[in-house]
Amino acid sequence: MLRRRFGLLGLLAVVLAVQALPGHASIEAPDVLVQRISGEVMAAIRADAAIQAGDVDRITALVDAKIMPHVNFPRMTAAVVGRHWRLATPEQQQRLQEEFKVLLVRTYSGALGEVRDQTLTFRPMRARPEDTEVVVRSEVRGRGQPIQMDYRLEKTPAGWKIYDINVLGIWLVETYRSQFAQEISARGIDGLIATLAQRNRRGAPRAG
Repeated sequence: MLRRRFGLLGLLAVVLAVQALPGHASIEAPDVLVQRISGEVMAAIRADAAIQAGDVDRITALVDAKIMPHVNFPRMTAAVVGRHWRLATPEQQQRLQEEFKVLLVRTYSGALGEVRDQTLTFRPMRARPEDTEVVVRSEVRGRGQPIQMDYRLEKTPAGWKIYDINVLGIWLVETYRSQFAQEISARGIDGLIATLAQRNRRGAPRAG
């Protein structure tokens, strides 16, 4: 149940954290960026009935247009695959990124539909001006107990980009790394790609 709750919130966390307008990411501090765009994104989701209903095509379009440009997805995928990433060919690395993205979108599409009256409260960020990696910490407040939601971001020439998310004390990369490691040990890189592709064709049942 905890993993499912993490999963449903995981994609939402990405949306809230990284939907920045072009031109702002390179000049805004990471915590300022997250606070500014979170309200905009939540308002947009509330206004889109298709996303609230879990329309995968609409969600995929949102991810491609507004989220992926602000995520270091190669780094995220490499971290999930672990030490085996260096052994993969460029073609295998590309396939892994493609299938992992589809897996996240299809598995956690219901997260966007859960946005109703939630609000975000941010903690002061502890970072030095010269830091190139930071953690932005927040809580989601709504029904029930506040939900911890943290974001790891790195500074790049293109601005701040997210590469991991923590919900309820569980980091997304760590969660998938153990699953992927088992598959790679049993079937290799191509076996992992085939398994992800098969799950995606089935519509990727939600983790439970």
